[in-house]
Amino acid sequence: MMRKPILLFAFPALMLLLLAAERTATLLLGFYPASPAMWHVWLELRPFSTVFWQQVDFYLGGSMALDAAVILVASVACWMACQAKKSAGFFLANHAALLFAGLMIAVGSHSETASTIAAFTMPHGFQFSLMIDFNWQNSLLLCLGLAACAYCHVAFLREARLRAGTRAVRVLALQRDL
Repeated sequence: MMRKPILLFAFPALMLLLLAAERTATLLLGFYPASPAMWHVWLELRPFSTVFWQQVDFYLGGSMALDAAVILVASVACWMACQAKKSAGFFLANHAALLFAGLMIAVGSHSETASTIAAFTMPHGFQFSLMIDFNWQNSLLLCLGLAACAYCHVAFLREARLRAGTRAVRVLALQRDL
C-alpha cells in the first residue's frame, strides 16, 4: 500500500482551515457587527486560534492580507512536505499540526470554564493543575489529530520496512556476486 499524500495533508489542512475560518469570521464580523449569527460563528471559532493570531498581528502588523498570506504559505509548505519523497517532510508537517492543535486547545481553554481539572504532583512536592476544556469540538479535533498521527506513523514505518527489504536484497545480491 502506497502512502496517500492527501491523507497525510488532511489534518494540517484542517488546522489551516480552522485558522482561515476564524480570520474570515473576524472579517465578516467587521462587516456585519449586528448579526447574531456572525457573533455565534466567531465565538465558536475564537478559542482555537485567538492567541496565535494575536501573536501574528503583534509581530507582523495586523493586516488581513498578511494573515491570508501566512495561511497560504503554510498550506503550500505542508502540501509540498506531504508530496515529498522523503518521509521526514510529512512526518514533521503532521506532527507540527498535532502539537499546534494541542497548544491551541490548551491555551484556548484558559478563556473558558474548564471541564477537567487534574492536579499533578511533581517529585519535589510542587503541585500544579492542568485545565483543559474537553468539549466535543476539542475532543473531535484531538481524535482526528491522533488518527492522522497514527496514519503518519504507519506510512513512515511501512516505507522504512520497504527500504530495509530493498537493502537486504541488494546485500544478498552483492554477497552472491562476491
